[in-house]
Amino acid sequence: MNKFLWPLIGFIVLVVLLAIGLNLNPREVPSPLVGKPAPAFALPRLDNPAKTFSPEEMKGQVWLLNVWATWCPSCVQEHPVLVEMSRRNYLPIVGFNWKEVRGDGALDSKPDTPEKEMALAIQRSGKLLAAKGNPYQTVIMDLDGRVAIDYGVYGAPETYLIDKAGVIRFKHIGPITPEVLEKKILPLVAELNK
Repeated sequence: MNKFLWPLIGFIVLVVLLAIGLNLNPREVPSPLVGKPAPAFALPRLDNPAKTFSPEEMKGQVWLLNVWATWCPSCVQEHPVLVEMSRRNYLPIVGFNWKEVRGDGALDSKPDTPEKEMALAIQRSGKLLAAKGNPYQTVIMDLDGRVAIDYGVYGAPETYLIDKAGVIRFKHIGPITPEVLEKKILPLVAELNK
């Protein structure tokens, strides 16, 4: 009897755990960075790669850091929402262009020199922003993805709401929709601006 009972109990426990896991929302992965200072960095800017941007430049403002790339279909899907946010001047948005060349499977297999990768990334990013509108106060380039590791980025788009003191207050995984904007981001922005 024992020989059949233990495998049955193990199978039932496995089914229960699977059922619980299937009901979780993958967009609501808790981030260990929420409530902690945004990691420091200095990355080249899209408009002038010789100059860098650092989160220190945004101290005193509530702002969004939006991780995106041209090869990311969900980023293109959320782009009109970001353009509208920018048009309404809700808060500054900094574009974090992530692995523009290396994240594209078609190009990743043929790595090039850093200079050629930057030139291609600037061309591709600039073309998309010119065609669809540029919601960003500035765009920074993380071509090798090293800074993204510090932020816990594992996909695009991801968006971080950062307060006036430079502390991450919210992380959203996936495209920002009008509903996410109205129900989650804007109420937090209003609270942080008090």
